[in-house]
Amino acid sequence: MKIGIVGLGLMGGSLALSLRKLSFVSNIYGLDHNTEHQKEALRLKLVEKIIGFDELCTLDLIILAIPVNGIIKSLQALEGKISETTTIIDLGSTKEVIVKAVPPSIRKNFVAAHPMTGTEHSGPGAAFADLYNDQVVVLCDLEDSGTLQQETAVRIFSGIHMRLSYMHAHEHDRHAAFISHMPHVISYSIANSVLSQEDRYNILAMAAGGFRSMSRLAKSSPDMWEDIFKQNKANLLDAIETFQNELEEFKKEIKNDAWQEVREKMLKGNKLDEIFS
Repeated sequence: MKIGIVGLGLMGGSLALSLRKLSFVSNIYGLDHNTEHQKEALRLKLVEKIIGFDELCTLDLIILAIPVNGIIKSLQALEGKISETTTIIDLGSTKEVIVKAVPPSIRKNFVAAHPMTGTEHSGPGAAFADLYNDQVVVLCDLEDSGTLQQETAVRIFSGIHMRLSYMHAHEHDRHAAFISHMPHVISYSIANSVLSQEDRYNILAMAAGGFRSMSRLAKSSPDMWEDIFKQNKANLLDAIETFQNELEEFKKEIKNDAWQEVREKMLKGNKLDEIFS
């Protein structure tokens, strides 16, 4: 299988390293609009060669590891350029807008996927081989993909030891807003709240593990997350409102010295750990 990965940052670069271990993968090529990323990906041996769009269209599997708007543009550019046996897999963090944008003539070629993994770091230098290992990948509207494309996606993600989950694109975006997208908004907000009140010295002197954990996501790429927030705006706003209501309840109970209610909220929050255990 010859594979082309568009986007050689954390997600695309890590996937390249993982796929190299599979016996049925013969070649892994790369594309990236950033020339520095191209050079770094070659230096780090993430891919064996940087190729152009025309060569990309001849490959067995095309993986789009770029922001959502770029994925949509790429899908439109691929229309009429690939064979019926080509598989296209995107790794976008929102799914419904992508699925709706796929040209009908290549819908069978396409598999909508969202690997539920990542770090706050970006670029080819952030890539590492175990990023996908034992993580969940959500495959959306898989019934609309061709049989060969379904089998290819399952073979690829199972091969790199991911756990497969299936849902519709609309359902995915709703859940992602609460579990992934809203936490990023909160992390950026926490970071900005502290930066507006504290100087560098106090932050370095007093910030312990809790603050570092809560603010870690604020290091994530604004370019990528602005795109995600735009594409999942309605669901994200619902999630933010739900969080605001919860925070307002905490504020009211603390203000009124309603400590039993505060304790009950904390105990309820403790139950989340039971799900992860």
